[in-house]
Amino acid sequence: MLFKNGLVFTDAGVFKRLDVRVNGERIAEIGEDLPANGEPVKDLTGKKLVPGFIDIHTHGCGGCDFCDASREAYQTMADTYLKAGVTTVLGTSMTLPVDQLMNIFTAYKEFADNQTHGARMVGINMEGPFISVEKKGAHIAEYVIPADFEAFQKLNEASGNRIRLVDVAPEVPGNLDFIRKASKVCTVCVAHTNGGYETAMAAYEAGATSNTHLYNAMTGFTHRAPGVVGAVFDSSTYAELICDGFHIHPAVIRSTFKELGEDRICLISDSLRAAGCPNGVYELGGQEVHVKDGKATLEDGTIAGSVIDSRIAVQRAIAFGIREEAALKAATINPAKAAKLDKDFGSITVGKMADLLVVPSFQYDLEEIYLGGQLQ
Repeated sequence: MLFKNGLVFTDAGVFKRLDVRVNGERIAEIGEDLPANGEPVKDLTGKKLVPGFIDIHTHGCGGCDFCDASREAYQTMADTYLKAGVTTVLGTSMTLPVDQLMNIFTAYKEFADNQTHGARMVGINMEGPFISVEKKGAHIAEYVIPADFEAFQKLNEASGNRIRLVDVAPEVPGNLDFIRKASKVCTVCVAHTNGGYETAMAAYEAGATSNTHLYNAMTGFTHRAPGVVGAVFDSSTYAELICDGFHIHPAVIRSTFKELGEDRICLISDSLRAAGCPNGVYELGGQEVHVKDGKATLEDGTIAGSVIDSRIAVQRAIAFGIREEAALKAATINPAKAAKLDKDFGSITVGKMADLLVVPSFQYDLEEIYLGGQLQ
């Protein structure tokens, strides 16, 4: 397949009129006025070619949840993500007993080993149970435990060594030592934490390199107590943002992009099974979630994830005043780097998987979705 005459979002983070040749599943050549070599040619005049979106923090969609632990649920999720242009996904677990997580991760491995279609379910974001009760958010307090490296190793083995992110509250005794060990296995995220600035900086020194849903379920920023938010500002770590308009005010989203720049922010959905579904009552980690007019809350009013996807996150970020190029990086290459997936995914680069989206030049409604060079 040869894509010609489109505005290509390059790995330099800019749009440029280029041609892109795909050979098999991967991008083979990028350049100006590439000649056709007998392959099908797709004329993209007046359109843009961008990488498939990457969501590294999503619990579910289409009525299904990662913790449902069934092939049918995972396939429904993979199909639903792909329709939204989300080509690479980390299924995200909740705070549950370790033996229940073991069953979930084992079921996920079986699916991942045999997946044939839908968005690439390439790994796990293990959100809990190594968090803080004080900042548990929508997680169940009775299942929160100190970080246990032996249990983590067994869970990772059960998943086929597919845990890509693990979330940790660093102030809990023993959790810094866990970070030192786990950071050699996967990306460690500071998350659901009641710790302060110094504790977060100690976590980064121990090996944590990312932060789960910045501003939410963590200590905030003030001029005398900078908190975890201040530590993120004062470090070089990645930061997830839920850009649904409910979790974070648009003015704060704009300020965060100004403060952190365009290379450290990862747009995530933190979506629930209700994503893509009508208003109603849904389940998350054993708790009822009420969804009304695009907002998901627990019975007590606590915000509980979102019902958006990465495409909507990009659309809303742009509507909130974020540069289109910055929003795209935050939904593609930045999360790929944060989860150490950027060797194969995240940008239109020779040698990477040809996971590509064709979009109109003026908006992010999807015209065509290619996964591994194949039209979906």
